[in-house]
Amino acid sequence: MIGVKAQTKALFNGENLDGWKIYGTEKWYVEDGLLICESGPDAGYGYLATDEHYKNFIVELDFKQKADGNSGVFIRSSVEGTTVSGWQVEVAPPGYYTGGVYESYGRHWLIKPEEEKDKALKFGDWNHMKIKVDGDNITSWLNGTEMIALKDEIIGKGEGAILLQIHDGGGIKVKWKNIMLTPLD
Repeated sequence: MIGVKAQTKALFNGENLDGWKIYGTEKWYVEDGLLICESGPDAGYGYLATDEHYKNFIVELDFKQKADGNSGVFIRSSVEGTTVSGWQVEVAPPGYYTGGVYESYGRHWLIKPEEEKDKALKFGDWNHMKIKVDGDNITSWLNGTEMIALKDEIIGKGEGAILLQIHDGGGIKVKWKNIMLTPLD
């Protein structure tokens, strides 16, 4: 169908966690229209996963880091307990590769942004992240700056949900809003 544009949809409704599932004991809640994650009593990893799976898409969202702020957006991922299989686009404090791609329980860092791109991060303020996942290709942008572009056949074969993460260690708080997804299939 020529001329048909993909329908962008909100993954977060600003009111509750409908369409999402919590993994772990970390806190995920809605306050003043924002999705908030913060360290819980176990100071362990925590995830919030979409009920639906997405293959090829663009996801855009805004995040604001408070305290440590180490988090991330997983693509084509699954989680069992608090063990995740998939790929994380990093959301982290300055100097810790926001926008890079990390494979948990696998190959670890697949690509880190060039050091000078770290200045795109506005720590403690709202940031806009865009992630495009299409076949073997993944590209991330932070506040309009392209952070990474990666072609990876293993990612291309991946299946699963979109997950937001809270890192282990305690003392972490991240706010999220405007989580929008545009399917590319």
